[in-house]
Amino acid sequence: MTGETTKRQFSIGFQTSIITVFVGVVLLVGLTLVYLSFARVTSITRTAASSFIEKVAQLGADHVDEQFKNVRDNLEILAGLQAIQKPDIADNARLYGLMAAMLRNNKQLFNLYAGYEDGSFIEMDVIDRARPAFRAGLKVDRDAAFRLVVISRTAGAAPVTQYLSETLIPIAEVPGPTDYDPRQRPWYVEAFRNDKTLLTGPYVFYATGEPGYTLRTPLTEGRRGVVAGDVLLNRFEEMLGEQRLGQSGQAFLFNNAERIVGHPEMSRLMAELPGNQDELPKISTLKLPALVPIIRSWREGGPAQQFFDDEAGRTYIAAVHRLDTAGSADIRLAIVAPLDEFYARILRERRTLFALALAFVGATLPFAFWLGSRMAEPLRKLVEETDAIQRFDIAERPRIHSAIAEIEELGRSVFTMRSVVSSFASFIPRPIVRQLIETGASPHLGGSRREVTVLFTDVAGFTAKTERADPSQVMVYTSRYFAVLSDEIMRHRGTIDKYIGDAVMALWNAPADDPDHVVNACRAVLACLAANEVLNTEFRHEGWPPYETRYGLHVGDAVVGNVGSSDRMNYTALGATVNLASRLEGLNKNYGTRVLVSAAVRAPAGHAFLFRSVDSITPKGFAEPIEVSELRGELALASEAEIAMCQRWDEVFAAIAQDGAAESTLVRLSGFLHDYPRDSVAQFHARRFRNAAQETSAEA
Repeated sequence: MTGETTKRQFSIGFQTSIITVFVGVVLLVGLTLVYLSFARVTSITRTAASSFIEKVAQLGADHVDEQFKNVRDNLEILAGLQAIQKPDIADNARLYGLMAAMLRNNKQLFNLYAGYEDGSFIEMDVIDRARPAFRAGLKVDRDAAFRLVVISRTAGAAPVTQYLSETLIPIAEVPGPTDYDPRQRPWYVEAFRNDKTLLTGPYVFYATGEPGYTLRTPLTEGRRGVVAGDVLLNRFEEMLGEQRLGQSGQAFLFNNAERIVGHPEMSRLMAELPGNQDELPKISTLKLPALVPIIRSWREGGPAQQFFDDEAGRTYIAAVHRLDTAGSADIRLAIVAPLDEFYARILRERRTLFALALAFVGATLPFAFWLGSRMAEPLRKLVEETDAIQRFDIAERPRIHSAIAEIEELGRSVFTMRSVVSSFASFIPRPIVRQLIETGASPHLGGSRREVTVLFTDVAGFTAKTERADPSQVMVYTSRYFAVLSDEIMRHRGTIDKYIGDAVMALWNAPADDPDHVVNACRAVLACLAANEVLNTEFRHEGWPPYETRYGLHVGDAVVGNVGSSDRMNYTALGATVNLASRLEGLNKNYGTRVLVSAAVRAPAGHAFLFRSVDSITPKGFAEPIEVSELRGELALASEAEIAMCQRWDEVFAAIAQDGAAESTLVRLSGFLHDYPRDSVAQFHARRFRNAAQETSAEA
């Protein structure tokens, strides 16, 4: 018995052994696949982050280059003027006006100036673009907008400094400077020494105490000299802030001395500098110690995108890019972002995927590999599809199919969801749809009071033009018309509220905030006018009557939100502001105009657009009269004759408003009509005077 017992060996059943081996193999393969998937996701994340941040750096560098190129173009225009090339810089109002216009159109420029080989010099500064201490040091009236320095050696006059208003009206004048010689300044000397580079600097400007660059170009014709302009780097703060990735990302400009020359918080960095305020802050002040070695490595030929960890172990990605316009100034753009913010969702899903994969392998070992390989591809596509819908990317894509019934059904649901969102966006303003998708909130009735710019349009004589036409043709041509206007409105950050027959109602500054909503609305109207003319040319060639559109524009407070019932809502604006915009559109018929705006629109947009006064009305619901003006076009593009006509009419209108039908007013009105006999606004006021005179005669 004992012998038999000792002969027995440990044994296991065939089925059990096969299961044990199979389970061991599945566990080994499954866990290996889970580990490889984890590593692969990490690799993909880093690859995607590196590629994306390179694109962001390229776009950011292009944006900065564009700023410098705009200034360069203006300098070349200024250098090509005969007034600059010839010795007539003194008492040259036209030259001063052009320099002021260039400064207004280039917000990053602090000044423009030119120096000549005989020591002559002209400079125009925008006073308030420097720090407040600069204006305080000048001790000049607050109405002074520009500082003009003229040193004319050819005219024999003493150097003089003038302070001018926004409209270039002299406010104050002081002598000097007497000891300034532009020929000894670095920007003048370097322009002839190396005319291939655009920039001089960076350095802290003596006059303002702020860091910046000088952009200069030598004169190629006329007098020998240099035209230049100073760029204050604080003008780049907002632009660099827009390039930031995530909550903790940074975008900044630096030079070969490893000094920061542009940063979203440059003012703070400069204020924190200890000791010498003439220095620029070092890159080390950003408290990312590994960043400096990465920049040095890149400068020596290393990769432009690199990963590094901070002292707390947080992983960052950095990208460095050259600026084409920098030349020998060697300015570079750097963008830094934490990887966990850059791809936070992917990293969270990576950890979740790892935990779920382990549980799945343990619970479904027999077919984990087979089922996982079949499910992975369609599921990945479904995730991309739902992410695209969440980003409001609803372009047409093929439906996702799978052999597994549940995934097939999910693919059908996602396909249907994209179609529903696309259809929903055709009836509801896209900003509203995007807001609902991003926040996950449900639409609800109600609104809030906010300032909005409201536009109403209407086609003149639409019923008469289309009442006998084929209804299907009316729909086709009117839809083309709506598409053209809608594209221009949305391109200028407007929201289409609704279509009312042949009319369009649009909003600015709702639902998304737009600090420049009045200017954007005016530009949209002018763009609509131009696009409408192109479309009308096509209509005429196709034998369809043109659509002549009238516009009414007003800005004010309105109640903006969802109105209707719980199952049918409409996002719109309500209130007297909306009513007045509609009223202004209708008034075009009385004055023979195309675009009428209120004084509330003209006030903030008058610096950019050409307006003229039309009338003063008191609409229902308004206690005070409303000044009505006609929008004629962009001021920078208007001809001198057009500007002169509007200024002359405004003088006539002021006389009408002040003196009524006085004999002197009638004489001025008659004189205006003599020079502009087709002007519909002047004809309207002339008819009003004639009717008033006839009524007075009848009563007498």
